[in-house]
Amino acid sequence: MSTAFNLVAETADFVVLDKAAGVSFHSEDGAGLVVQAEQVLGFKLFAVHRLDKVTSGLIILARSSEVAAQLTSLFTRHQVEKYYLALSLTKPAKKQGWVKGDMAAARRGAWKLLKSQSNPAVSYFVSKGFAGIPIRAFLIKPYSGKTHQIRVALKSVGAAIAGDRLYQGGAADRVYLHAFALSFTLAGKLYQYQQAPEQGTYFQQLTHAGAWQQWAEPWQLTWPDYQQPQSTTATG
Repeated sequence: MSTAFNLVAETADFVVLDKAAGVSFHSEDGAGLVVQAEQVLGFKLFAVHRLDKVTSGLIILARSSEVAAQLTSLFTRHQVEKYYLALSLTKPAKKQGWVKGDMAAARRGAWKLLKSQSNPAVSYFVSKGFAGIPIRAFLIKPYSGKTHQIRVALKSVGAAIAGDRLYQGGAADRVYLHAFALSFTLAGKLYQYQQAPEQGTYFQQLTHAGAWQQWAEPWQLTWPDYQQPQSTTATG
């Protein structure tokens, strides 16, 4: 198919791709993911969300501007459940829990987590270790959609993602962050997709060992509810 992506699903309204790590979403030095997908699949596609260049995994592209608007609205209103896998070479300060806080630009294109929560990045994660492998795996559900949100969240709990030099992650052959699963309802129909990671030595080893079995349907796990704080405006 393509070294940039694998086709996971194709419907009349959208396609779901498994993007390779290192592939830019937007066209930079060469053709970006959307352009490459159009060239391979032979029809026009419309972006509705994006993944960082270093992140592999599931991404949806609409087949019409009308469907793109519907899907974009779902993402904007946080009605698409997203789940990510990440690996770290260090043990986190806690094995599971919330990471909440506003985000601000830092140096060299990085972001940092603040203690304030006026418009916070919100994520919940669970994690597990493996006998004989110096790796901890994380399943993360973001409740918001901020730039570098998951990378910053894991850095903040002392477990920067393996290979993520921007956030001082341990040395590895890739940035170990993968968009693992999506669940959403469009036009009254439920769609659920899951794609295990295959790129990178650690991901290959764990995927082939069946490491994701207990997380195979992440939407079936018990996740806490989160209500965005209501902003208040002073009057008088």
